[in-house]
Amino acid sequence: MRTFGTQATGIRTPIIYEGDNLPEIVVDSILRYSADTGVKILDSDIIGVTEAVVARAQGNYATVPQIAADVKNKFPSGAVGVVFPIMSRNRFSVLLKGIAAAAEKLYIQFSYPSDEVGNRIVSTEQIYEAGVNPYCDVFDEDGFRAKFSQIKHEFTGIDYLELYREMGKNAEIILANDPAEILKHTKNVIAADIHTREQTKRRLLAQGAEKVLCLDEILSESVDGSGYNERYGLLGSNKAGEDRVKLFPRACDQFVSDTQRLIFEKTGAAVEVLVYGDGAFKDPVGKIWELADPVVSPAFTDGLIGLPNEIKLKYIADRELADIRGDEARKAMVERIRGKARNLMGKDETEGTTPRRLIDLTGSLCDLVSGSGDKGTPVVLIKGYFDNYANE
Repeated sequence: MRTFGTQATGIRTPIIYEGDNLPEIVVDSILRYSADTGVKILDSDIIGVTEAVVARAQGNYATVPQIAADVKNKFPSGAVGVVFPIMSRNRFSVLLKGIAAAAEKLYIQFSYPSDEVGNRIVSTEQIYEAGVNPYCDVFDEDGFRAKFSQIKHEFTGIDYLELYREMGKNAEIILANDPAEILKHTKNVIAADIHTREQTKRRLLAQGAEKVLCLDEILSESVDGSGYNERYGLLGSNKAGEDRVKLFPRACDQFVSDTQRLIFEKTGAAVEVLVYGDGAFKDPVGKIWELADPVVSPAFTDGLIGLPNEIKLKYIADRELADIRGDEARKAMVERIRGKARNLMGKDETEGTTPRRLIDLTGSLCDLVSGSGDKGTPVVLIKGYFDNYANE
């Protein structure tokens, strides 16, 4: 029987610049890898391309003044509140500069003990020892510092309360987990959370807010020549300098379609293609949930729609094949897999499998392989992902 299953390989490419023909660069890089290794590109292989190079090739950038102009257009006067920002120099600090530049006064409300994606201001143990009830206790910055002497991020050493406060004109810090707390200070609010933003917006409007925007409603169209994203706005952006961000890429459906077509023209293989951002996984030590992008994959070809339809091999081995061994067991397992139902949802033999979308699973795999540092592999080739134990 075959001795290998799914394989994921990081593919090195040239440095990508604005205006580059990215489908051609991706396909040429895949073909060079194939020529160097003798690995053939086959039907149902998957090509993942990180969102960072897609946005860079598009030139999808925005500056602090451009962010400020859009915020000013939408909040013409008065104080602005920012609720539940994530604590990240890369993800939010430049956005906050733009918001602060547009606001006459800024109120910043942090959730605690951590932000939405798990960056901790303090630990849950510190909360317990201080006798604080995070469901109802509200603090200003001085009150919070009086309770907790150490509030620097455990990995970066950054004091985010101080960092964010210093970006605004007379900015004030609030720490509370009820978003409506901000309404005691201003009725104009930016909901800066990512995955819970719509819920936050609804709660604020229901409790008397005059105007609430989410980050996906800022730079959803070009302002003063800026980049933009019609669907995600500022969500998914990354720092590209002290006064500039790279936005989440747009028109990604066309990119994956063009790449799929080009690889077919060059190799005859019908592959699947996705654009991927952050993987959806949680660090077991720091408790940080990696997904700071609005989605794992903003675009993918049709073959990546849906969920895996798999039986749990060890379940079958333990319960149905416990009394046989060797080649007999292998043949029985192969027959069991080949005879599985087309839709296994809710069946006992799926117990313990992961009910996650294919794009989230493959996108997370791509993110783990390519990393976020200096590996230089913004393209990932996945082979055998749709295979199983029954494939020879």
